[in-house]
Amino acid sequence: MIVGAPAETKTDERRVAITPAGVLELATAGHEVIVEAGAGEGSGIDDEQYASAGAHLADSPEEVYERATLILHVKEPQPVDLAHLRKHHVLFTYLHLAAYPEVADALLTSETTAIAYETVEGPDGDLPLLAPMSRIAGRMAVQAGTRFLEAPQGGKGMLAGGIPGVARARVTVIGAGVVGWHAVDVAVGLGAAVTVLDINTDRLGRVEQMWGGRVETIHSSRHMVERHVTSSDLVIGAVLVAGDRAPVLVDERTVAAMEAGSVLVDVAIDQGGCFATSRETTHHEPVYAVHGVLHYCVGNMPGAVPRTSTYALTNATMRYTLALAGGLGEALGRHPELRGGVNVVGGRVVNPIVAHALGAPATDLEDVLRPVGGGG
Repeated sequence: MIVGAPAETKTDERRVAITPAGVLELATAGHEVIVEAGAGEGSGIDDEQYASAGAHLADSPEEVYERATLILHVKEPQPVDLAHLRKHHVLFTYLHLAAYPEVADALLTSETTAIAYETVEGPDGDLPLLAPMSRIAGRMAVQAGTRFLEAPQGGKGMLAGGIPGVARARVTVIGAGVVGWHAVDVAVGLGAAVTVLDINTDRLGRVEQMWGGRVETIHSSRHMVERHVTSSDLVIGAVLVAGDRAPVLVDERTVAAMEAGSVLVDVAIDQGGCFATSRETTHHEPVYAVHGVLHYCVGNMPGAVPRTSTYALTNATMRYTLALAGGLGEALGRHPELRGGVNVVGGRVVNPIVAHALGAPATDLEDVLRPVGGGG
């Protein structure tokens, strides 16, 4: 199969979907790899490194899409990308279709087979292709939040850990999954006063075991969310329902009750956001204020650290890429967890959670698998 990696087109996105090591793996397995020239520059990977690993360098994205069958991306395809996708393509990327229904519509129209990193689910309910970016986003959420607490950035002017005799910043993390865990780790390391809310008491128990009395754990409810958000200096929204829109847990009235200069970081923004006042922002213009509260809602947070993110992501995706290069049917047989990753095939939505989020009918994957399941 011919595997293609065009340059990313989302605003401020500097990651790339394959590394030279990945190119070498695919080439060794007998596949041809096409990489758009310059695609790796943002991640510190030059064209010569790709060429030395065996990649053909394409002068344009059109060449990548015209020649390749398996298309590797990092973020959801933008309009310029969607215009190139056809029925014979298999797209492997983050999709977040619940938050971007217009992308879903375009994929359905083109009849492209689209596999989402974020809905590949392991046997224990883990999300192996989302986890590396969740770790990075959780850590970055606290970095960004504490930066915007600084007065020159529009914040209330607080040091996260305070100093002796002066109160520490109050940080509330909503959600104790992978993002929340890593946000807590950084916030505790900075010396902040940290509270975590989650409806899963087992997760809260693991937080207690890890950090003990340094972190307050609270079973999440509407009342407790309101109480802790309004008394916090920094709030990290770290909730996730794989494939579905994020639940809105903080309403506008609660935001309005926060102190001016407080900061909200919505890591769930690429699934629609968990604060009622959230809207997606970019690294170039990352924040805006509502009721005097700063909102950081960048939809591709790990894209700010591409030298870390690209390698972390491709370390996780490479074994699946190798399998998909052998054909979708073969890949699903070798890696059953990929079944949940298949979102759309042949103009039909085949992931039931994604279908529910889009208000679309769901088609059983088995009903559409045979026509696209061959080798390649």
